[in-house]
Amino acid sequence: MNGAADLAIDVRGLSKQFDGRTVVDGIDIQVRRGEICGFLGPNGSGKTTTIRMLCGLLQPSAGQGHCLGFDLLTQSRQIKLRTGYMTQKFGLYEDLSIEENLRFIAEVYDMPNERELVRQTLERLGLHERRQQLAGSLSGGWKQRLALAACLLHDPELLLLDEPTAGVDPKARRDFWHQIHLLAAEGLTVLVSTHYMDEAERCHRLAYISYGKLLTAGTTQEVIADSKLQTWEVTGPQLDRVIALTAQSEDWMAVPFGAEIHVSSVSAQDFGAWLAGIEPHHPWQVRPIPTGLEDVFIHLSRHAQDNF
Repeated sequence: MNGAADLAIDVRGLSKQFDGRTVVDGIDIQVRRGEICGFLGPNGSGKTTTIRMLCGLLQPSAGQGHCLGFDLLTQSRQIKLRTGYMTQKFGLYEDLSIEENLRFIAEVYDMPNERELVRQTLERLGLHERRQQLAGSLSGGWKQRLALAACLLHDPELLLLDEPTAGVDPKARRDFWHQIHLLAAEGLTVLVSTHYMDEAERCHRLAYISYGKLLTAGTTQEVIADSKLQTWEVTGPQLDRVIALTAQSEDWMAVPFGAEIHVSSVSAQDFGAWLAGIEPHHPWQVRPIPTGLEDVFIHLSRHAQDNF
């Protein structure tokens, strides 16, 4: 496939207003079939609203495009039938078992070979041994796995995941992402919103929005390169003093990273030379380091314009 036929998501100028306030503002998103696209941005940036428009649950105020080859504005039903949407909040019945939840969904949607379909899904997601356990007694990681199983019952072509690993322990997150990559390898397209930088780096492509506007998109390497940021690592005593010094100039962005500080800038200045100029006998060690995704996203969020 080439061009538009190779795109599972191809929307342009996507916007949404509530009570006169624009919460999603002219976003363009393209995701190729079989890709995992990380959808990032601070809380309230418009990620959930965008996802709901993509799967046909919300009508856009403006914009156009296609999901899975269907028109976003006129063929939302066809998009819904071929899309799995996993919400932030666990939405299955806690007083039903894992198997009962899946069988209920299969029956409601009148899926053929319901028992065999549920059995295959339980096996696929590693839920078979726990199939009789009540959903309400599951840990966050197992609830997440059950929710994913429910999204996959109808064999969707597109999976939309809205912060699926929030509040889940590191091992469960790692297992979840292993499953997502297996699904993508089978041809499933995934758009997943997340706040975790290690998860962002697992995605094939990224899109970052803030205050409803798309600020950057591309592979990890492209997003970092497009930022034009230079970054330095600062170590030593009294690092809060470094933060105070950088606060005096708009050229620098200083952020604590554990026992060190990352200082980033889009200017051509060298931070070590600047610091030595204002503190000639300073006690800190400064060295240039590669800019990371977190440095880029903090920079983008700090310079984004509020749409309130």
